[in-house]
Amino acid sequence: IHCMGQLKRVPRTGWVYRNVKKPESVSDHMYRMAVMALLTEDQKLNKDRCIKLALVHDMAECIVGDIAPADNISKEEKHRREEEAMKHLTGLLSDEVGKEVLGLWEEYENQSSVEAKYVKELDQFEMIMQAFEYEELEQRPGQLQDFYDSTKEKFHHPEILQLVATLNAERNSRRTKDSTSDTQYSRENGPRILPQSTKL
Repeated sequence: IHCMGQLKRVPRTGWVYRNVKKPESVSDHMYRMAVMALLTEDQKLNKDRCIKLALVHDMAECIVGDIAPADNISKEEKHRREEEAMKHLTGLLSDEVGKEVLGLWEEYENQSSVEAKYVKELDQFEMIMQAFEYEELEQRPGQLQDFYDSTKEKFHHPEILQLVATLNAERNSRRTKDSTSDTQYSRENGPRILPQSTKL
């Protein structure tokens, strides 16, 4: 439990490298992903499994940190470090629970189920949604475009495709408006990317 608390203090590296003023933590990212998984209406998915996968997928980062592409660490080395961390963490648990948690992490890493693939898309969507929010909060329209570019052609699930389309429409609309005070982001008037017909 103490190890999981460390995730509250591990900032998401991509935002740090882009000089975001108050970058979210890994646990912030995982929590919103878990909520998105909870809200899915896809009856073909095992919702409980999706929530578990969202909560476990970045767990190793409490030990290895958030390794980003800019760190120039190979995928193989990143996987090795995270696997070692997960084996250490799950070794602190009972055999039954440890086996479940490690199995969930491996399922996500290997993308071996429809739930794992769905949660991977949630991971990517949550990132670009956060990028949009930072662009608005810091009044830096379009400055985090590379995060969007990194997700090109990676979305396939109908629910997430709808979310991406709505987000892009909102972002494009904001970027074309004059930079007047009534278009500035505030906590009360934040980006409304989720229409009533969109449940996530």
